[in-house]
Amino acid sequence: MPDTQADALQHLHTVRDWLRFAVSRFSVGEVYCGHGTDNLWDEAVQLVMQTLHLPMMDNTQYLDARLTNAERETLFGRIEKRVSERTPVAYLTGEAWFMGLPFEVDERVLIPRSPIGEFLLEEGGPWLNGKPVGRILDLCSGSGCIGIAAACQFPEAQVDLADISPGAREIAERNIQRYGLSDRVTAIESDLFEALEGPYDLILANPPYVDAEDMADLPPEYQHEPALGLAAGPDGLALMERIVRQAYRYLASDGVLVGEVGNSQPALEAAFPGLPFTWLAFENGGHGVFVLDAEALQGLDETETG
Repeated sequence: MPDTQADALQHLHTVRDWLRFAVSRFSVGEVYCGHGTDNLWDEAVQLVMQTLHLPMMDNTQYLDARLTNAERETLFGRIEKRVSERTPVAYLTGEAWFMGLPFEVDERVLIPRSPIGEFLLEEGGPWLNGKPVGRILDLCSGSGCIGIAAACQFPEAQVDLADISPGAREIAERNIQRYGLSDRVTAIESDLFEALEGPYDLILANPPYVDAEDMADLPPEYQHEPALGLAAGPDGLALMERIVRQAYRYLASDGVLVGEVGNSQPALEAAFPGLPFTWLAFENGGHGVFVLDAEALQGLDETETG
């Protein structure tokens, strides 16, 4: 296997060559797949095809196409950076996909991967039951992928994207412009609900929820993501506990809160033993996403410790 840039550039000519080379390098380098892929082949397809601006599906007609010297040099650099620095593919290409939609990303925002996408693809299922959705909040929105995807699923809705990070707001605004949604989607810099005004029919909350133990065990790839978007204190509930206590004030009377807490699910249930959480099951993987309606949250004392 070529192990130097000179060897690679001399012997690897086609898209197929570079896909094979990427898989081999990723295997030797023991890269971790956890940002939209779960195997080395898909990881290689994502990096190579996005770098060459080729489709990731139905692309067999391109596999034997020969690359220019500039394309091969760019690919070699990105493959080696993926291995040596463990940089996630999305940060190398500047793009990530969520619900079949491409979004601009950089190291100021998390790479989209939330299972909340399945909830949106089903248009809320029995929880929304086909009722009109006028206002949606994507809380801790990062790149804005969840809220923008929600705007696409609910074409009549006004959507707020709220995040405490100025950098995240900038990326979200660029993604809003990308989809021509500035008339319906607004990016707001806010510490949770601080700068927001309800009521919302649907709140989609995907805050930081990684507890201290899991933060210490994360693979190197996750160190490229902003800690502000991951770390959530000893039990992973630093933000979600606040969200659950405050959400009722920002929900419509028949509104719904959907929240993601991942591995912090047991801690959240222990913090709110009286709440009737419904935990969603997903066909495409993911866990720790709950649904609560406004009625369940009514009267929850913000100062109560559970």
